[in-house]
Amino acid sequence: MISEFVAQFAKLIATHPEDVRVELTEGNEVTEIVLFANQADIGKLIGKEGKMIGAIKTVISGCKAKDGMSYRINVEAV
Repeated sequence: MISEFVAQFAKLIATHPEDVRVELTEGNEVTEIVLFANQADIGKLIGKEGKMIGAIKTVISGCKAKDGMSYRINVEAV
């Protein structure tokens, strides 16, 4: 569910939505979300002063309250 949300959000923003993919690595206490996108879209996904990625983190923090799991998100170029 979280990976689908992050992927859909990123595809709406990205110029190259076909390059967007999300990978989850689940740990005991922290789930790491890696958002892969085209190099040209990295700036758009992070946003000015980190506002776009901050919005994603805000929504994900709601999931933390629901299931007690912590999430970490990273954006990397394809």
